[in-house]
Amino acid sequence: MNLAVAAPRVHTLSVAGREERFPVNRVFCVGRNYAAHAREMGKDPDREPPFFFMKPAHAVVDAAQPATVPYPSMTRNYHHEIELVVAIGAGGRDIPVDKALDLVYGYAVGLDMTRRDVQLEARDKGRPWEFGKSFALSAPIGRIHRSADIGHPKSGAITLTVNGQPRQSSDIDKLIWSVAECIAHLSAYEALEPGDLIMTGTPEGVNAVVAGDTMVGAIAGLEPIEVKVTP
Repeated sequence: MNLAVAAPRVHTLSVAGREERFPVNRVFCVGRNYAAHAREMGKDPDREPPFFFMKPAHAVVDAAQPATVPYPSMTRNYHHEIELVVAIGAGGRDIPVDKALDLVYGYAVGLDMTRRDVQLEARDKGRPWEFGKSFALSAPIGRIHRSADIGHPKSGAITLTVNGQPRQSSDIDKLIWSVAECIAHLSAYEALEPGDLIMTGTPEGVNAVVAGDTMVGAIAGLEPIEVKVTP
């Protein structure tokens, strides 16, 4: 095949205990999937159908080792959001909830980094969120742990510290919509494909970071991540 320009590079993530890497296709993000976070964002935490936004593959940063992300341009309010990340290993459309976990390759710890001021301005004006959420290097993600090795975690502490001080602390059993329910609902709109990622939402405690800050995110049973913000 002759390409008119150089092909974009394939973005990949590390896999725990394996030499092969996980190729990233698309990144789907679930919005307001913890009740306490919905309330801190000024929204009703009632169990309405989940909604999704997307990040591009080049938003992903391999954080299997301590990583850095640059403080992005055009914001003065750069927020952390710790999340359970689901890696999809098999495709499908209209997946029933009781079959949804069959699509899961594994799980990882991730951060949905957000230009909060840009996001809220867009929201208030009825505009898309892309510049607030979907920018390059906005999704540091740790090593993927295969479901074949660890099963499917349904509970466990999810925490984030900044410079050693606690910021976010909850449990993944507080997800409004479970992993299986998110997969089933998403697959009704879009056929899922191997390499897709689903970021399942963040608990309360989101807040700003500045250049020089170091974030450590952890979920029980998964390898934690360490990410430093650079100028």
